[in-house]
Amino acid sequence: EILSRGPDCFLGYTDSALTKDAFVDDGWYVTGDVGVLDGDGYLTITDRKKDIIIRGGQNVSAAEVEELLLRLPGVAEAAVVAAPDERLGEHACAFVRLLPGAEAPTIDNVRSHLATAGLARQKWPEDLRLVDDFPRTASGKVQKFVLRERLRAGAGPSPS
Repeated sequence: EILSRGPDCFLGYTDSALTKDAFVDDGWYVTGDVGVLDGDGYLTITDRKKDIIIRGGQNVSAAEVEELLLRLPGVAEAAVVAAPDERLGEHACAFVRLLPGAEAPTIDNVRSHLATAGLARQKWPEDLRLVDDFPRTASGKVQKFVLRERLRAGAGPSPS
């Protein structure tokens, strides 16, 4: 998890409860991102902490799976979120928006593509949902929390 501290870091929110949640006791800001430092000290942000899927105790990066899904022919956009799973706690569910006129992939097509790309089997989505568009913020970012809520409520597009 990435923490930040320095003269360029803000001091907090106007809501003291949010400030308390955003900073650890010694003044470090909790960014909500996860990443890795390489041997030269360069930081690579790999995902948002809240987007990590914990499948049977193993962490699955939604960003890693999304990147590979975007290489699947006909896929315009992809978002991977945690779906409730009675046995594993969570599993990956892929929401996919297709390019106009593209043929919809099946979950088996997706799994074959991910296997060929070398993605570990435990990271493969167990559900595939096709969408016409994604819920978005005013700045255009996909609202993954809305997708997670749809899954928890049992709503949303039918699985393919």
